[in-house]
Amino acid sequence: MRLGYTVPQYGAFADPEFIRRASTDLEAMGYDSLWAGDRILLPLTPSDPYPGGDGTVPPAFGTFFDPLTALTLAAVSTREIRLGTSTLNALWQPPVLLARTLTSLDLLSHGRLDVGIGLGWLRDEYAATGVPWRGRGDRLEETLDLMEAVWTGEVVEHKGALWTVPPSHIDLKPCQRPRPPILLAGYTPPALERVGRRADGWLSAAMPMPYLTALWGLALEAASRAGRDPSALRMVVRVNPAITDSPAPADQVPHAGTVRQLADYLLTLAEAGAHEAFVDLQTTTSSREQFLDVAHALVTMLRAG
Repeated sequence: MRLGYTVPQYGAFADPEFIRRASTDLEAMGYDSLWAGDRILLPLTPSDPYPGGDGTVPPAFGTFFDPLTALTLAAVSTREIRLGTSTLNALWQPPVLLARTLTSLDLLSHGRLDVGIGLGWLRDEYAATGVPWRGRGDRLEETLDLMEAVWTGEVVEHKGALWTVPPSHIDLKPCQRPRPPILLAGYTPPALERVGRRADGWLSAAMPMPYLTALWGLALEAASRAGRDPSALRMVVRVNPAITDSPAPADQVPHAGTVRQLADYLLTLAEAGAHEAFVDLQTTTSSREQFLDVAHALVTMLRAG
């Protein structure tokens, strides 16, 4: 299983120089990938509760560095580590412009980009960007169709319910051919069906293993029904732990625990079939030094077996 870490980009970590430093250090430690998320505001009275925990939106989300800019800084600060979005809320941007930005980042990084896309959970952000909350699934389907056309078409043409592109040359193409890998997030049956039908993998979050494997099974079954090879799909799992000095009760892992408990959970993920997992400590570490110290301790422990 590949091991990743988040690019520092929000709360106390939203600093360009620290993004550069951390990206270089994490690659030197031996991490396989760096990941960036996507938030735009912290409402005083959120329209929806934060998924997980008590529903409170982390205050650190009030300061959030743009994910694709953060990955651009990471790209120019590293040489081989892969770069991913988990997750990019693609519906907030016109697909033609988003495809161009992602193409540019894939070229700049020499083909190291994984495009992880989600629909988000906060209606306030949709209102702020002028995008309807209703119809998100259909909007995502057409977004994927249009980006695919931009990335792969010699002559790009699209006529859909939301966007129209006349026959055109859009000759800037990604380094990865035919396009960067697409990973989709979601936990509902329609979301897992979409993963199997048209994505290269599933972006999940840490959860009890029986639930995780059951949802993964839905994606694999959907791939088979669509005539695709289920074994070609990737499962990538985000883990957001609070690191403790003393062992946490078993029912709190991986949401809380020591570095050893986190490492053991990641090993269990590998046994369950996860292809990649990455760790985000930006809401639970208190300093930049701790952010990197835990990263070093974790990768050292896991690489030692």
